[in-house]
Amino acid sequence: MSEITITDADQRRLRDQVLDVREDFEVAEGMIPEAVHIPMSQLGARLSELDRARPVIVVCRSGNRSARVAEALTRAGYTADTMAGGMLAWQRAGLPTR
Repeated sequence: MSEITITDADQRRLRDQVLDVREDFEVAEGMIPEAVHIPMSQLGARLSELDRARPVIVVCRSGNRSARVAEALTRAGYTADTMAGGMLAWQRAGLPTR
């Protein structure tokens, strides 16, 4: 697992999987357009929704939860990175949300 910048995430988001692990009320404030939303608490039951063959960029509010999830995904055989600064940094930079 490595930490990538919001610029790297923005460049990779069309070819890699973006996984948003925030809760529903947080996602209501906006999320990366291509992201798949699976709250951290549901990931174990919904892991099959991710393609093991494609890298995963894990996103949360500030980067703490996403780092833990990316680490767990890496241990499970996925290639996973966490986005530094989370959605707070993404939105501060004025990058697109849906």
